[in-house]
Amino acid sequence: MGASLDTEPALLTYASRMAAKVDSAGLQDGYQIYHHTFVFNREGKWCVVQQGMNVSTRYARRYHWLSEGVEDFICEPHAAVCCDSTGSVLNMVALESREARRASTLVSRERPEWLVNELTRLQHLELPAHHEVRLHDVHPDRLRTVFLKTYEAQPQHFEALLGMPGVGPQTIRALSLIAELVYGATPSFRDPVGYSFAHGGKDGHPYPVDRANYDHSIATLEQALRRARVGDREKLLALRRLASWGEQTRPTP
Repeated sequence: MGASLDTEPALLTYASRMAAKVDSAGLQDGYQIYHHTFVFNREGKWCVVQQGMNVSTRYARRYHWLSEGVEDFICEPHAAVCCDSTGSVLNMVALESREARRASTLVSRERPEWLVNELTRLQHLELPAHHEVRLHDVHPDRLRTVFLKTYEAQPQHFEALLGMPGVGPQTIRALSLIAELVYGATPSFRDPVGYSFAHGGKDGHPYPVDRANYDHSIATLEQALRRARVGDREKLLALRRLASWGEQTRPTP
């Protein structure tokens, strides 16, 4: 997924946009993305760090992407997803959601009238209590315009569908449910979280800062910098930045 900055800047723009799309619509875990950072070099290698917040639980979730590990934007693309809370989510980018992605793309190419009628009908069905695809905030009539766009575009794969302007969480949720009931393609509800935050938060959420662990992490970083094979000036500047950062962020006893 690399691109030369001199020849393919559009690929970098695409990578940034798709990372945001995946973590807001492809993976629906209840965390609203509010921070997005995209870093790249002249060789076209890039990374994404973006963070979401669940306002009801006051937990944060961080999503990490590395271009070297992204073979497919819509199938297990993350380098890591970090949070101290997990649950059942709509995970359309899971490996086991392959058939759900294919079926959702097929459904997106149907006429808007048929899709709206199906959604209206589904809202009167009793879904199992464990089902994670909720329709309470999906309004069929409001999605008609988006369905018209997908019908006219006739996307050939899920990445093209997800990348379309106007296709957001409600659209993907609605299409995945229709696809499941029509084609029997059940999406994944597996939460991809693999790591937890190490130090806690100053406000006590998701838990109070562990001062000893906090200081140990800073000491580990300092030790790594002193052993790094870089010039003396670069090493000195890095150590100064670490010391300054540690003083600014150090929790109050």
